[in-house]
Amino acid sequence: MNRWALPLSTLAAFSVPAQASPKSWATISDVGRDGLVIAALGLPATQHDWAGLKQAGFSIGASAVVTAGLKQAIPELRPDRSDDQSFPSGHTSVSFAAAATLEKRYGWEAGLPAHIVAALVGVARVKADKHFVHDVVAGAVIGEASGWLLTRRQNASVQWLPWGDAHGGGVSLSRRFY
Repeated sequence: MNRWALPLSTLAAFSVPAQASPKSWATISDVGRDGLVIAALGLPATQHDWAGLKQAGFSIGASAVVTAGLKQAIPELRPDRSDDQSFPSGHTSVSFAAAATLEKRYGWEAGLPAHIVAALVGVARVKADKHFVHDVVAGAVIGEASGWLLTRRQNASVQWLPWGDAHGGGVSLSRRFY
């Protein structure tokens, strides 16, 4: 089992208080997002996987840039009325970019717990009264897309890529034979 699976699973399991306040939920989302970014950048660095580190950085950075651009282009008042930067959720987009990068680069053992934490971040943003559900869904789509599009598998003999257009969608699967 991957050495990141247990710490990320533990973070997901024990970071949700039973009756959390909006401030507690905001803290949970900050810790989850930061933990995922550290994992997505730290795992390749500890393994001297410099290509993986670069891909993680590009993935997380691209999702942050797209999210920031959409926040400026589509101002939406937050549920707590603190500002007009609700759409899309930046915490969620960065979290899902990190999780998708871990999944694609290192497999489901790293990706599954990372996606659980990313989903927790999205739920926490809604519970913290910082985002509407559609903000979180949009952030998840942006992050997941950047992670899958900008990351390559460490073992690239089998690759799959989800795709979609105006007429439908599907999955493209390729296999390299040596």
